[in-house]
Amino acid sequence: MKHPIIPVAILFSGLLMTGCVSSGKFKGLQLDYDKLQTEHRDLGQKYQQGQLELAEGRTRIKSLEEQLAYEKANNAQLKEAYASLQKSLDNSINQNSQGNVNISKLVDEINASNKYIQHLVNTKNKSDSLNMVLTNNLTRSLSREEMKDVDVQVLKGVVYISLSDNMLYKSGSYEISDKAGETLSKIAKIIQDYRDYEVLIEGNTDSDPISKPNIRNNWDLSALRASSVVQALQSTYGVDPKRLTAGGRGEYNPIADNATANGKMRNRRTQIIITPKLDQFMELIDKAPETDTVNTVDGM
Repeated sequence: MKHPIIPVAILFSGLLMTGCVSSGKFKGLQLDYDKLQTEHRDLGQKYQQGQLELAEGRTRIKSLEEQLAYEKANNAQLKEAYASLQKSLDNSINQNSQGNVNISKLVDEINASNKYIQHLVNTKNKSDSLNMVLTNNLTRSLSREEMKDVDVQVLKGVVYISLSDNMLYKSGSYEISDKAGETLSKIAKIIQDYRDYEVLIEGNTDSDPISKPNIRNNWDLSALRASSVVQALQSTYGVDPKRLTAGGRGEYNPIADNATANGKMRNRRTQIIITPKLDQFMELIDKAPETDTVNTVDGM
């Protein structure tokens, strides 16, 4: 919006042309003229500012309208999703009521399963504790010199006692050496203290073929060495033979590379493997809760 300043300028010029004007009036007119120009300039600036604010307001309104449209569309989708979930819930309720599910029986079976799981956990903890005590007792009973030829480990609840052939047998033979007697006696005492454990004696060799008239191959050598240890534990140290098993694995269960002398030495070993009796595991299975659980719901 623009104010008419030109007529004021014309009037001012007319007054000058029509005659003499006193200096006082002239100054007054001059001041009025300057004031009008200032007001006109201020109004012009306000007009431009107003136009900018109007444009910003229109932009903001458009943005709000777009946001409102988006929220309306989103609200419609939520209503559809809610309706779908409500329908699914209604169907589930109807199917459950039609299926005649015995909730009380399900809860009882879940509780029985939980008790069985806790029983297994307690049994495993007990077994782990016994294995740890067994291992500690064994390692404490062996001298530092004996520990060089004996390796004791507990893996997955089973105790492995690995004996080097240098300590156990005469060279190239399955006969037990005199040197092994004291060590075997200590191991036998531990085995006697834990009568609820089975004992597997497992012979292992390196990959070098054996050349003896009474030994055909490494299968024979490994089995004969395991048998010698079993018979020593039974005859010399009084271990119940019903707890003992002898087995040979030949060269087919290596723990090191047979390409090196050190690897071959590690592979030539006899392992005494101590495990809980099989009937104890079967007892755990017998204690498992019956699996007469209703796994399906009619109509589902």
